[in-house]
Amino acid sequence: MLIWDLEFGIWNLDVKILIGLGNPGHTYHGTRHNVGFAVIQQLAHARQVALDCTLAHPADGRPAAVYGDYTQAAQPIRLLMPLTMMNESGDALKALAAPAEDLLIICDDVNLPLGTIRLKAQGGAGGHHGLVSCLEALGTDAVARLRIGVGTTRMPQDLEQYVLCAFPSEECAAIKQAIQQAVEACEAWARDGIDAVMNRYNAA
Repeated sequence: MLIWDLEFGIWNLDVKILIGLGNPGHTYHGTRHNVGFAVIQQLAHARQVALDCTLAHPADGRPAAVYGDYTQAAQPIRLLMPLTMMNESGDALKALAAPAEDLLIICDDVNLPLGTIRLKAQGGAGGHHGLVSCLEALGTDAVARLRIGVGTTRMPQDLEQYVLCAFPSEECAAIKQAIQQAVEACEAWARDGIDAVMNRYNAA
């Protein structure tokens, strides 16, 4: 992806893009389905990045995502959050038009225990509708993803309602720690690549 590097004043082709999935709007803030957004927002806060740039959808020009850029050890990194609802997250990738190898998609996973993170270089969507939309938009499942566990030992029958609920107080410490670990894994991915990060964080 071609991007102007403000620090170095050059066009740089090697941009790593972190895409956090979630639902936009205050209604969904702090819910299980929005942990992807939480990772991007925490990274933006830590790196003092304003997520105030907008990507327009190529089909109709409507806003598809917000983003902000920074540089880590000479590596340009883009933080991006779709503005669509979760099930249409792929619209942001259509607007982005970036190669799959430069992307890391961050999302929740009800099949992982609360507070755990897992990284994969490729694979299916595992029933996650936002990830399904992204893979369809890219036309490949060969894209790295970081999944944050939001599951519980006794899963409710209504999973849709479950992921749209906020974390109860007794789960906040675990998910806060997982988000921080995910932030560290995201920057390690941009620096070291998916294989090194899988070996480091999946083993943990």
